[in-house]
Amino acid sequence: MHHRSIGKFAAQARGFRPACDGPPSSDPNPLVPKPLSKTGQGNRKPCCDRSPRVQARGTIEGIHKITVRPQTFPRGHGDGDSSRTPPQYGGGNRREVKKDAQGLVHRCSDSKTIVGWLPKTTRRPALSIRRLSLVYGRGGVTAELGKQFIRWGKADILNPTDRFAPRDFLGVVDNDFLAVTAARVTIERSGNTLDTVFTPRLTPSRTPLLNQRWTLLPAGVRLPDIGSRYPGAGQFGVRWNRVGRGFEHSLSFYEGFNHLPLFDAARFERFYPRLRMFGADAALPLKWFTLKGESAWFTSRTRQADEYVQYVLQAERQSGEWSLVGGYSGEYVTRRRALFGFSPDRGLTRAFLGRVSYTIDTNRGVVMEAAVRRNGDGAWIRTEYSQAFGQHWRATAGFTLIRGDASDFLGQYRRNSHALLALRYSF
Repeated sequence: MHHRSIGKFAAQARGFRPACDGPPSSDPNPLVPKPLSKTGQGNRKPCCDRSPRVQARGTIEGIHKITVRPQTFPRGHGDGDSSRTPPQYGGGNRREVKKDAQGLVHRCSDSKTIVGWLPKTTRRPALSIRRLSLVYGRGGVTAELGKQFIRWGKADILNPTDRFAPRDFLGVVDNDFLAVTAARVTIERSGNTLDTVFTPRLTPSRTPLLNQRWTLLPAGVRLPDIGSRYPGAGQFGVRWNRVGRGFEHSLSFYEGFNHLPLFDAARFERFYPRLRMFGADAALPLKWFTLKGESAWFTSRTRQADEYVQYVLQAERQSGEWSLVGGYSGEYVTRRRALFGFSPDRGLTRAFLGRVSYTIDTNRGVVMEAAVRRNGDGAWIRTEYSQAFGQHWRATAGFTLIRGDASDFLGQYRRNSHALLALRYSF
């Protein structure tokens, strides 16, 4: 079982806006800028108010999750942290059904960190400031400063160019995006969007904890929690997106660090290698479907890091309430140097990817995602049903199936298939 309580707060400010000739916007919250899509285009409406206004909005969410794993697990691995609780061993056909209202069986929460701003901890803080930013907009220029979510790319499931989007990978396949502390300026003119981002410090992804079932070690081997060596410099990125007649494309550049770590066997610690990315993506609407492509070339000045090219090709079709996506992700390594690392994005390459979703009504929906290795050595399938009750409650039921060979990135987690029940309350 996995339980989380998340606190969120967002403060947003808007400045003067130029006069307009049309009627006032019908948006019930005209002062709050609409989030930009991954293509960089927003849906902001003109505002005629000349006076500066500041508006603060917040949300508090409580999430309770129960995870059921029917698989047995080899001796030497457990769901608990062996430094604080006895190890949990699998045997026979035992079914694991664990429940802990404080989230301490999985040991993914950090009871010592009360409030977290930068997620530079191996565990989740008890209370996290999910988003806190100031936004100013005038004409076609929008500036945002603070903790925010930044998404790049056009593909689904895997986005090679999405470099400002670290994740919480404590459960590997059940992951959430983490916000980054950044300064962002977006300029929109005549179908062109220029997006510039600077982050003063790296926001790393959280990786699976040692001596738990998502970290696979030889039988009988137990390791202490290793430390991390974080870089002190910032990251910079720029993306230009063009929406033309019947097509859309973009070019992107990133200079900074990889938010996924490598492991230094000599010092026995995590470190985050230098990373430079040159990326491109495009979307071409056709009669029966939309063709999308995204690719990125990664180079590094860190001698232990690989250099490689990733790409995704997919077709997407919308039909009524159905959304169908299918494609292929590939990788070509130009220079192989890394020995030890954790890289879920590369683990989804050389695979066929798919996503099917159906919106039943405004309160209910069903989604299924899958990744199957080209050689058949690994497969991951996730199904989820979600339903809202009133304005505050939402329940989610899902099942994740993982199969494959122990030598494959997906296949190594074949004993971690699980069912999930989640109840969310927000106000």
